Formats: sequence, C-alpha cells, structure tokens
Amino acid sequence: MSIIVEFFVAPDDTTAALVLQTGPGRAGESLSFGNFDPEEAVVEWECLLTGAGFEELVEAGEPRIVAGLDNGGCVVFAISPGLSVALADTGPSGLRDVAASWVRLRAEDGEIIDAETADSIVGDLAALVRGARRQGQGVYCWVA
Repeated sequence: MSIIVEFFVAPDDTTAALVLQTGPGRAGESLSFGNFDPEEAVVEWECLLTGAGFEELVEAGEPRIVAGLDNGGCVVFAISPGLSVALADTGPSGLRDVAASWVRLRAEDGEIIDAETADSIVGDLAALVRGARRQGQGVYCWVA
C-alpha cells in the first residue's frame, strides 16, 4: 500500500473540497502520513474512543466524503463531529491507549503499524482537532 494521507483544517466542506486535485499543500495547518487506510482508521478510532459500532458508523455514512469518488482516486472526507469531540476531549494516556488498540486491530487484519507511528498519528490528529475547534473550523482528510 502506498498512499498519501493528509489531515488538514478548513472552515467548511466547500473549501475542503477545493484541495481534491492538488492536496492541501502549505495553505494551512496539516499533518502528512502515509501507508494506512484513513477511511477505515477514522471509523476504528471513533469506535475505540466512543464505543460506537463499526457497522453503525459506516451505515450512518462515516466517513462523509466531501469531494472525489471512493474508487481509488483522490478523495476528501470530513472527520465526524463525534470523532472530533472524542479526540479533543481525550487526554494523552487515553490517546496512547487508542493508538495501541488500533495497532492490535490492524495486526489482526495482517497490517503492521509501528506503535510509535500510531501514537504520533493519533496524538497529532487530536492536537490538530483541538486547534481547529478553537478556530471554529473542521478537520478533513485528503487521500491520494
């Protein structure tokens, strides 16, 4: 798997959708990662943080696509309000627990994610969400 994953801050869906072809670049706050499925990850994180069921979230339309088609091309999706609140409200030890649980979940499916990398992804995303919430903005993800 070789994909680019970039979480970024935007004021609304319309603005977030504008990055579909080129990515968020240096226009604002963002985090770049790679080589994991972010659409599945955000649902798994929300399940781990809130106790919601995976199928329940998927049936509710999470993650919500704001631009592109989920068919192998570039896509932009929104971080759900539930995940945003949970990430913003969870302390460092809780975030580490979520990262460790996510590593175990992925390993069950044969995907190896380094524990330190998982800690960084979850912790950095929580910090990005906190900053976005203070500004009254949302967090989105661009996948290429």
